[in-house]
Amino acid sequence: MFLPLKPQHWALIVAAIAIMAVIPLLTRDSYLLHVLILSMIFGIFASAWNLVTGFAGLKTFGHHAFFGIGAYVSALISINAGLSPWLTVWIAALAATVAGLFIGLPILRIKSMPHVAIVTLGFAEIVRIVISNLQSITRGELGLWGIPAFTGFTLPGLGKVAFTPADKVPYYYLVLILLIASTAVITLLMRSKTGLSMVAMRDAEDAAESLGVNLTKQKLLVFGVSAFLVGLAGAFYAHYIGILTPSAAVGVDLMILIIAMALVGGLGTLSGPLIGALILTVTVELLRDLDNYRLLVYGAIIILIVMFLPRGLATLGPLVMKRFGTRSQ
Repeated sequence: MFLPLKPQHWALIVAAIAIMAVIPLLTRDSYLLHVLILSMIFGIFASAWNLVTGFAGLKTFGHHAFFGIGAYVSALISINAGLSPWLTVWIAALAATVAGLFIGLPILRIKSMPHVAIVTLGFAEIVRIVISNLQSITRGELGLWGIPAFTGFTLPGLGKVAFTPADKVPYYYLVLILLIASTAVITLLMRSKTGLSMVAMRDAEDAAESLGVNLTKQKLLVFGVSAFLVGLAGAFYAHYIGILTPSAAVGVDLMILIIAMALVGGLGTLSGPLIGALILTVTVELLRDLDNYRLLVYGAIIILIVMFLPRGLATLGPLVMKRFGTRSQ
């Protein structure tokens, strides 16, 4: 993970970005683009959660609170203050960061990971209940609607870009940029001294502290960065979907889905959460015709992947190459 990237790795990264960038040029199928947009939103979310849990070793189960805070803060400010979503998404991400630092402070005092999980899950439930009960502001489970879309602009040489429900392409490219940027931030962070400190803290907290790692600083930093990225994903989700409910934006089902994506893709890897987000989002859509059996098949797929690939789908390629390499020798 911390070794310099080889030319074949750079080739794979460039090829993946090129494939994603060219898809809207090949098809304008709104449903396909919608599924890919959702998978990229969840990819940002899963990568940010993986930063805290997979790399730093903090077992938090309340990150959906940051997603909901980002979504509702951006939506409410743009509705009530009339500010552009281009500005409110960043305000919302900062609000989620403040919330992350707020919950990060008590976590610093807890060394038991089960207790960390309970505290963060409890925090998320408090956020969900508050949003549900502030019906005069959020409309509760009735749904906050009328959320403004991103304002359009003109690109030299390409013409006017309009964000409308009928045209998914501008949303697709915007979330693709956010996904690339968030992945780059996480990659640079993990390749710095801070990343090494986080892994040391995950593997042996007491030993890392004895070697001079500032645990308080590292935990606050990782919580802040992670909450910012999740809040940004939530803010984009609000202006893309156009309607919010507490169960959809802050529900525990969302957190379970994100955890499954990270586990299936590969916890503690850079590409795993992105692979998991794409595979599971597409799988959910493909299984819709099975009605009540959909979740049964969905769960069975996750169990099989975790059983036979405990380190996730991200390790499948190296395993296959190793197997063929052994046979060729």
